Amino acid sequence: MANLQINTTQNVNLGYTVVSIGERILALAIDLFIFFLYLYVIDLVTSIASEIFDDDWTIYGVQSLLFLPVMFYSLLMHIIFNGRTVGKMIVKTRVVRVDGSPVHWSNYLVRWMLRMVDLWFFPAVGLLAIIFSEKGQSVGDAAAGTVVISTKQRIKISNTILEEITDDYSPVFSTVTMLTDKDVRLIKETYQIAVKSSDYKTLNVLRVKVESIIGTQSQFYDKQFIDVVLKDYNYYTQQL
Repeated sequence: MANLQINTTQNVNLGYTVVSIGERILALAIDLFIFFLYLYVIDLVTSIASEIFDDDWTIYGVQSLLFLPVMFYSLLMHIIFNGRTVGKMIVKTRVVRVDGSPVHWSNYLVRWMLRMVDLWFFPAVGLLAIIFSEKGQSVGDAAAGTVVISTKQRIKISNTILEEITDDYSPVFSTVTMLTDKDVRLIKETYQIAVKSSDYKTLNVLRVKVESIIGTQSQFYDKQFIDVVLKDYNYYTQQL
């Protein structure tokens, strides 16, 4: 399995694992199993309809209507469940954009249309494309600019400079914009280590250093001060 680096809109590199062919086949097998169960249901419904209606065209219309979910299953599931089908949910994989931007419905549409090449008409072509592609992309993935990644070991937000802030968050220190991403990454790493080891001396030294850089002083406790600085930085950089 290859590793994929995705750069977010905040210039944070997140590492993902590109899924193996085995995982893709397993997810597909699960989806196909669901198809066969559904086709069995269609067969039962058709048998019941044939006893109620004498018109063959009516029965054919019922079959065609019931078969639509199978035709559009992959497209609709990916759009509704953010790049996942039932098989992908179980195997813990997902479709994402290679450049890290949100996947648009049109990207899913391109992948779905090219499934005829990747899966139904020329499966060998799709298989070879995945094997020889650096990012493990099928023909549909390459055309749509997507890749299938594993979500088993996703990068936690605590491992980046990102912070979870609410929509109504009110920043305290406007001068945090004087910091760089590199500064904030170092501050957060030092802060996390100091808090975990209860190293209050290092926490205080860090606080003094940050105060000198952003040119401010506060009555907050050391831990609270650093926490607010990290959140404020995320607030202002997200507005850019």
